[in-house]
Amino acid sequence: MNEKGKLIIFDTTLRDGEQSPGASMTREEKLRIAKALEKLRVDVIEAGFPIASPGDFEAVQAVARAIRDSRVCGLARALEKDIDCAGEALKDAVSGRIHTFIATSPIHMQQKLRMTPDQVVEQAVWAVKRARNLIDDVEFSAEDAGRSDIDFLCRVFEQAIKAGATTINVPDTVGYNLPDQFGHTIQTLLERIPNADKAVFSVHCHNDLGLASANSLAAVANGARQVECTINGLGERAGNASLEEVVMAVRTRRDLFDCDTELDTTQIVNCSRLVASITGFPVQPNKAIVGANAFAHEAGIHQDGVLKSRETYEIMRAQDVGWVQNRMVLGKHSGRNAFRARLEELGTVFNSEAELNTAFGRFKDLADKKHEIFDDDLQALVNDAGFSSENERVRLISLRVCSETGETPRASVVLSLDGQEQHCSAEGGGPVDAAFKAIESIVGVEAVLELYSVNSLTSGTDAQGEVTVRMQKDGRIVNGQGADTDIVIASVKAYVNAFNKLLQDQEETHVQQGHV
Repeated sequence: MNEKGKLIIFDTTLRDGEQSPGASMTREEKLRIAKALEKLRVDVIEAGFPIASPGDFEAVQAVARAIRDSRVCGLARALEKDIDCAGEALKDAVSGRIHTFIATSPIHMQQKLRMTPDQVVEQAVWAVKRARNLIDDVEFSAEDAGRSDIDFLCRVFEQAIKAGATTINVPDTVGYNLPDQFGHTIQTLLERIPNADKAVFSVHCHNDLGLASANSLAAVANGARQVECTINGLGERAGNASLEEVVMAVRTRRDLFDCDTELDTTQIVNCSRLVASITGFPVQPNKAIVGANAFAHEAGIHQDGVLKSRETYEIMRAQDVGWVQNRMVLGKHSGRNAFRARLEELGTVFNSEAELNTAFGRFKDLADKKHEIFDDDLQALVNDAGFSSENERVRLISLRVCSETGETPRASVVLSLDGQEQHCSAEGGGPVDAAFKAIESIVGVEAVLELYSVNSLTSGTDAQGEVTVRMQKDGRIVNGQGADTDIVIASVKAYVNAFNKLLQDQEETHVQQGHV
């Protein structure tokens, strides 16, 4: 594929996707997703915002050291400390990129930055040059470009390219643009900027009006050759352009697009499941490409047509994005090697024999409860195995609940808190409520439960229930996940998981001074 015919996919699930309230990930979880993205053959992985916290720095550094086939990127404001921090985090990358940004819309320059347009141009040029002293590949973004003056964008982008930016990113930061308008903006920039041919033009669209993917595709049709997107459209507020939607739209409509990606699209569904499982943000059944109903046909006319010729109602093959019969033909007599091999196919690689043994032991327990094990069960099982168990200050030892018609439900919980076994019983409006109250009494941390969600991973009455809880304390929001064939146990696991995250070092709070 020649340079103009290639569409670069820049995945920001680990950075912008993580800015979804409650979607913060541990270093180990980021590594798992990064390796899955590498297997998907994503061109650029934006691993995080290194200056945001020591934890974010370490996560970007770990991804930079682990990834070999994709470029690893770190975000930095147009500030010396940000840029130098990003350069340090990326120094061990086989292929790295610093992504620096500054706001260019009148409202941002006046109200947030308190800078004049001339000062913004000067700072942008300085930032690009500073980054180029550390690394060869520098991307420059004009934050809130979607509401910026086109003449000013032409000016700042021309100067950024002269300073050494190799990628120019045009973000619709607040999801304000419409497709025709955004496409025209890209076309105008490419036509009016004298040195536009010296850089790849990129777009980063938010989904506030539900148009992120449409705006991204309009930009591609008008000459953009990099799209910044996330798995499942994850991201703050209404999310970002969805990787799977953009990639499959371009591939399916080759009659309209003169470019394509180099992704292995058969890995899309596995990536989607992994991200949903780790973040606790389930995929809606009617989500394009990766939703459970995306290739399902219930109407009789549709079923008849598909049986006669798939193309009557399907514009792409389910297998092309990774939908296959996902039943794992393993049981309680299966060995570790078969178990390990299937999980590697799903994008999970164990770092040690101890991790494998923990997960395999849970697989054996699950096989005793369920007749059939599905891939979704395996993803939940691996997450439940606790890849970062050394950070767990709270651990469930045992749970007993009593729920009876006409009687007040009661739960007795035994937890290990900082290595000390503690017991508590409580009553509640139901067994889950009672168990949560008992846990709260033991942990002693006051937090607000903002969300309690139950999702069935597979079909049947023996299906595992996956529970997500969202908790808030002092402005910090975390998600907790748990899975089990017993929904009360799954709920308690999720609640304990959330408390462990709340109890972690408060330095993990992210910088909130700007985003692309």
